[in-house]
Amino acid sequence: MAEKSIIIIGAGIAGLATGSYGRMNGYRTRILEHHSEPGGVAKAWKHKDYLIDGGIHYLMGHRPGAACHEIYRELGIFHHRTYPDLTNYCDFTDEISGQRVSFTADIDQLARDLKKLAPQDASAIDDFIAGVRSFQRTDMFGTMAEPMELLGPFGTIKQLWGLRRSLRYLGGPYNLPNKEFAERFQSAALRRLMTHLFLPEVPMWFILLMLSLLANRQLGLLAGSCHDFVDSLVERYRGLGGDITFNATVKEIIVEQDRAVGVRLSDGTEQRADVVVSAGDGTNTIFHLLGGRYVSKAIKDRYENWKQLRPLVTLSFGLRREFPGEPPLRFMLLKEPMTVGNVTIDGFPIRIFNYGDKFSPPGRTVFQVLFITDWKFWKDLLQDRERYEIEKQRVCAEALARLEPHYPGITAQVELTDMATPHTTWRYTLNHEGAFMGWAPTPKALRTPFKKTLPGLDNFYMAGQWVVPGGGVPPCLYSGRHVIQIMCKRDKKTFTTSKI
Repeated sequence: MAEKSIIIIGAGIAGLATGSYGRMNGYRTRILEHHSEPGGVAKAWKHKDYLIDGGIHYLMGHRPGAACHEIYRELGIFHHRTYPDLTNYCDFTDEISGQRVSFTADIDQLARDLKKLAPQDASAIDDFIAGVRSFQRTDMFGTMAEPMELLGPFGTIKQLWGLRRSLRYLGGPYNLPNKEFAERFQSAALRRLMTHLFLPEVPMWFILLMLSLLANRQLGLLAGSCHDFVDSLVERYRGLGGDITFNATVKEIIVEQDRAVGVRLSDGTEQRADVVVSAGDGTNTIFHLLGGRYVSKAIKDRYENWKQLRPLVTLSFGLRREFPGEPPLRFMLLKEPMTVGNVTIDGFPIRIFNYGDKFSPPGRTVFQVLFITDWKFWKDLLQDRERYEIEKQRVCAEALARLEPHYPGITAQVELTDMATPHTTWRYTLNHEGAFMGWAPTPKALRTPFKKTLPGLDNFYMAGQWVVPGGGVPPCLYSGRHVIQIMCKRDKKTFTTSKI
């Protein structure tokens, strides 16, 4: 019997995972990628002597014991590669209070430091720390082993049992967005800090999860860059016999009698397959490649009304300076806000790439600042390229001015500047409005089950961040695995995996 063929749109991590699991299960797979390189938003690029990493900040569940460690082994990311532990989630510098607080893997020390900052909130801090400890005994990724389409009632019960130690924190006040939850603290300094522990929309229980992974030594640094991580996925996929075509922009999904039968590329050529999987942007897939013909009321409402993550400006400096002992992630809480695009910034994260030797020459460091911004501002600005470049220069100059009091001399140490705007992200990925991930990880979004199919369309599936709210590496990889599990079930095949 001939192998069933699959065309996969997009060579991001979800598309590569779909392709690898497809090959493991006897499907003939072909990935078509718009860009000249794989990875999607998991992107790193060379700029002179520096490697600029604009993608994955850390890898969750990289050690044995976490459920997603198995999917990493299946996809070959450990082949000739290691991922050192992240031991400090983030250092916060508060220009208003003058305090600096480190979110360390030592939970007891963290509790002491938070109480020192906000002694009036000691009781609330104790409850927060108890939540972190409960998640230390819960493997959230264990609930992702099976796609929701195949769970059934007993599978749902099994999932709930796996979450039993943390169920208290998955509802009630800990299900509030962390910006709202932070209002419960009396200390203004603690409120500011808690608001910026992650994206302000994310429920507070997600913060508990992140800190529990840190405490369990289950957050790993990508010392070889996200480019190296993506290379491991490509090597695995090609080693399984998969095919990738780059510079192949899909302009239409070909549908015949409500069945996806192939794609039409921007050069006018057609490629046919038994199944089409889109691992690319949701808006582009549903409303452009498929013309909006296969949507339910819920899908239409989601894309019209749900909040999507605002895009980023990624500003990277190549510095003639080293940062020994500095944590790789810091957050600067500003006394005086700044403006990037039309967004008022009261704080911004800093990434210091001092944990690997591939990012910069000896004695140098890549120092990166991330700003939340808005799509329309930069899109409109592009109509006048000179104004676009002037605004980029202004943002760079202001960023350095804000950093100078904390890193004296940093401006004079800059020998390279690299700035990626939302338009840059869109140009390379076609992600809607330059999104670096899909839906904002609101409590509602994280609790909404997403099917991998569209109503009324056969032989078509979706994988990636638009069907796993919150995005992130493990969910996107699992989404590709889930697509093939569903296909195997429908084709009456036993889903199988292999590891290297």
